Parts: sequence; C-alpha cells; structure tokens
Amino acid sequence: MKKYCLAVDLIDNPDLIAEYEEWHKKENTWPVITKSITDSGINNMEIYRTGNRLFMIIETDDGFSFERKAAMDNGSPKVQEWEQLMWKFQQPLAWAKKGEKWILMDKIFQL
Repeated sequence: MKKYCLAVDLIDNPDLIAEYEEWHKKENTWPVITKSITDSGINNMEIYRTGNRLFMIIETDDGFSFERKAAMDNGSPKVQEWEQLMWKFQQPLAWAKKGEKWILMDKIFQL
C-alpha cells in the first residue's frame, strides 16, 4: 500500500464552500466518480478542510500511478463533467503549474 497527500484551495466564499461540501456527501457524489476512483487503484480517500484549504489523503494499491489515473479520467466524459463542476469551487495553489489542480505534498516528518 502507498499513501499520498495532496492539497488544493477552494474559492474563499462561504456559500461556494458549503455547496462543495454538499457535493461531497456520500449520497450526492456521483457513483461513476467513486467507481473511477476505486478502479484506478485507490483503496481509500479522505478529504479534510480548514478555511478554504483542502487536504486529501489517498491510500492505493501498489499498481497505482497518477499517470494511469489521469489517462482513465481523460477517457471518461462523466469524470470530465465532474471535474469541470468542481472547478466552480476550486482554485489552484499559488505555486501550481498551469492546469494543475491537486498538488502532491512532500512528507517532511513521521513519528
């Protein structure tokens, strides 16, 4: 198992943040999205929020790769529709490259 942590910001607007959280309630997340996540080799995903910063933890099988996940997502019109919808709420971190959304974080400490 591998573990990755990623971050992205939400647009700092309480109404948009509340709507984003609504979309991420289990009953509101599209089944095709959760299937695309598990089909890519992600076994567990958690998203946390403080203010407008989002922090995601994913646990994957050993065969997972971000490149394969991106290729799968690019090939799915429904995933692309979801991603476009999420851009209504999200904004890239200041140091993100053009088109980059969630940024992989570096582990700097472990107890």
